[in-house]
Amino acid sequence: MKHIFVFFIFSVFFMLRTNAQDVATTVPFGFDVVESNIPHGNIDTIHYVSKTVGTERNALVYTPPGYSTAKKYPVLYLLHGIGGDEYEWLHGGHPQVILDNLYAKGKLAPMIVVLPNGRAMKDDRATGNIMEPDKVKAFATFEGDLLNDLIPYIESKYPAYTDKDHRAIAGLSMGGGQTLNFGLGHLDKFAWIGAFSAAPNTKNPEELLPNPQKAKDNLKLLWISCGNEDGLIGFSRRTHDFLVENAVPHIYYIMPGVHDFKVWKSSLYLFSQLLFKPVDKSIFDKFSLVGLPASTNIRNGHYPEILQDGRVIFKIKAPDAMSVQVDLGKKYDMKKDKTGLWTVITDSIGEGFHYYSLIIDGVSVADPSSQTFYGMGRMASGIEIPFSSDGFYGLKNVPHGKIAMQPYFSKITNTWRQVFVYTPPGYDELDSAKYPVLYILHGGGEDETGWARQGKANLILDNLIAEKKAKPMVVVMPDANIGTGGFSGKAIEDALKLFKAELLQSVIPFVEKNYRVREDAAGRALAGLSFGGLHTLYTGIQDTEMFSYLGVFSSGWIMPMMTDVAGAQYDYLAKNADKINSDLKVFWIADGGESDIAYKNCRIMMNKLDELHIKHDYFEYPGGHTWPVWRMDLFKFAPLLFQ
Repeated sequence: MKHIFVFFIFSVFFMLRTNAQDVATTVPFGFDVVESNIPHGNIDTIHYVSKTVGTERNALVYTPPGYSTAKKYPVLYLLHGIGGDEYEWLHGGHPQVILDNLYAKGKLAPMIVVLPNGRAMKDDRATGNIMEPDKVKAFATFEGDLLNDLIPYIESKYPAYTDKDHRAIAGLSMGGGQTLNFGLGHLDKFAWIGAFSAAPNTKNPEELLPNPQKAKDNLKLLWISCGNEDGLIGFSRRTHDFLVENAVPHIYYIMPGVHDFKVWKSSLYLFSQLLFKPVDKSIFDKFSLVGLPASTNIRNGHYPEILQDGRVIFKIKAPDAMSVQVDLGKKYDMKKDKTGLWTVITDSIGEGFHYYSLIIDGVSVADPSSQTFYGMGRMASGIEIPFSSDGFYGLKNVPHGKIAMQPYFSKITNTWRQVFVYTPPGYDELDSAKYPVLYILHGGGEDETGWARQGKANLILDNLIAEKKAKPMVVVMPDANIGTGGFSGKAIEDALKLFKAELLQSVIPFVEKNYRVREDAAGRALAGLSFGGLHTLYTGIQDTEMFSYLGVFSSGWIMPMMTDVAGAQYDYLAKNADKINSDLKVFWIADGGESDIAYKNCRIMMNKLDELHIKHDYFEYPGGHTWPVWRMDLFKFAPLLFQ
């Protein structure tokens, strides 16, 4: 099946239309085969004096068919990898063949191509230990050599344009990292940038583009490509994710392959056709025909694979199975090939985190290629669908707090239980400062790992604290699963009573004994999602001497099942409205819009709060009863606390 798919990708030649020019999105067979009956360009060796290195250096220069000194040409600087030199592209990639063939088909704007040695040191040969520190450092030194020595030489000896709009830079592997570092670092020098399988020398995105708007204003084309089985794809992906987050137009092209010239030649073939022409940026997301492994896959797990439009490719090897489905809320039937490989491509899946299961011959099981999460009352697979607004829970170069799993003895159950505790950056460095604390609760069918794993609470707080949008706080994530179970009014009320006792008599005393936290109501907040929202209502409303901040996410009394419980609370609210309004600094209610299963009950509850003149705020983030909504709820709620 895989071989058929790869054959399809490389044998079909699709075209997109942009500004009256055809743009290739796939690579045909024979694109890199010499054609003898067409005009050919020339490759020459040049020697230039490098003041940066203090010696004379070499580079190769390709001039196109029909080259004339009477004409002006744009220039592409094409960089090699860590184990190569100025000959690596020539011997491994044969760029002159690829370009000659494209010229013969009228697909390229005439350009000069310079192939330099990116190892800027006096002995720049690719010999010995190429990972020696001085040799690695020489790739960074090449920035000065390129800008101050090589480019001025080329523009003085060849009929080259000298403005950024006629200058491009691209490279493979280490050269791909150089391309991003130098190109994005000098947006006044390059308007066309192409990184092929960028290596670990690539700077962190925030360092590459401290001013994303400048890139939007100056770049004609930013291209990032990589093989889908390349072990270095993470460096391309993190750059892509940052660009998406900051709405910087770019092409992210993922193709079948690893870290080799098959990928790099294909990248050059596609990238070169876009250079020095009008390009329609609205088609950029149409390029990649291969998806990315989900970030929630196990190590080296290739599937599930996410396409750029949010569709997901699932594959599972089960030769003896009679039927296989993927259950993502909607069930998708998978089809089996002759080798026993089952495959399906889903509809576009909503952004963020989703639980899913495989149903094999009627039995729901976790996908062995995915990480598992406690949800739905059992261990289930999970998939993270990226989207442009996920930066608030992204792993960024900011100070990070710590999450610790702490065992404690419960006075209520007379057993050992566990709680997850987040301490903010700087907590371990201060001896006396006491922090406010947020107690945040998971939903039904989940446990104390929910906010720590699915919710990414630590990253949300790290980023908010780094931006000074939230006060440094301790976040406590207890296990609210307590009681006899069952889904009835009485069973739920029993569970609410037991957890209230657990929180007040076991969890909070443990936290206040073992952590430097405030012990006053103004220093405590309580919040929860879904069933955790019911816990928050049940415990928090009648204990405003304990909590000055309440957050109820996707919740509300379940009617008519909980009429008695809700009625008792509304009676209390009616009699104590002034006290509650005075005690609560924030009473914040949120849900996921009309598709949230808690939406109706939430509305009923808020109408009653209005009737009783209980002050509260409401936030709605469309997305249903899902973790993307609850992550956003925490992102919006946390800055309101302890102000």
